Amino acid sequence: MPVHQTVAADPVLLALDDGIATLTLDRPHKLNALDYATIDRLMAHLDAIEVEPAARAVILTGAGDRAFSAGGDIHEFSKSVACGPNAAIRDFVRRGQGLTARIEAFPKPVIVAVNGLAFGGGCEITEAAHLAVASDRALFAKPEIMLGMPPTFGGTQRLARLAGRKRALALLLTGERFTAEQALALGLVNAVVPHDDLLPATRDLAARIVRHSPLAVAAIITAVTRGLNMGIAEGLQVEAEQFARMVPTDDLAEGLAAWTERRQPVYAGR
Repeated sequence: MPVHQTVAADPVLLALDDGIATLTLDRPHKLNALDYATIDRLMAHLDAIEVEPAARAVILTGAGDRAFSAGGDIHEFSKSVACGPNAAIRDFVRRGQGLTARIEAFPKPVIVAVNGLAFGGGCEITEAAHLAVASDRALFAKPEIMLGMPPTFGGTQRLARLAGRKRALALLLTGERFTAEQALALGLVNAVVPHDDLLPATRDLAARIVRHSPLAVAAIITAVTRGLNMGIAEGLQVEAEQFARMVPTDDLAEGLAAWTERRQPVYAGR
């Protein structure tokens, strides 16, 4: 499907403008809870965006003013749990972990605009995204402990890497809510802005990225994402490999030429 189209009754809306694809979780009556159809549609949109040259960055947000996402759709995944561990892992855990892994490794920058509640899976998407901007009304939580379960979309792993073991465990083991400013201090978001400025501020951040070579952007994302799970020596090797991939590209030649000629580069993405 072309990247600019959205199917009828799509739980995830897609718009493309000025190189920025905006994905909006569109279940405001359910606080944008992540049912299976929404997760599957997000994955399908990401597949389309990845191969669309006109899409250079992704903004992910939620419809309405109340929630980015309240997390997994409890009514739906409860049915999988009732069918036993195999069904619950297949239907719920693999689906959610697949989404956050896709976001984390996506070759184009994914920026979450947290417009309200980001609980459970909504928080885990924010953890997985490359960048995040939060409304000053945003509220975060890791409430899975209150359901008698651990997080299942990567929340036991990424939050500790972002915030540190003890701060992550305090949030995971209590389920207590935390504010946008606390999320900023934890390293979960990059900035907190007034609510009405959220999307303009997020688009401004995306625009400051898409002016650069998309190949260099992808190389940086790959090097950082892969390197975080490696020792420094292995990480430096990944960094060198990503640079080597850029050496024969037109984009690197253009960047060097533009610097020498004291002009703005024009990147072709090749």
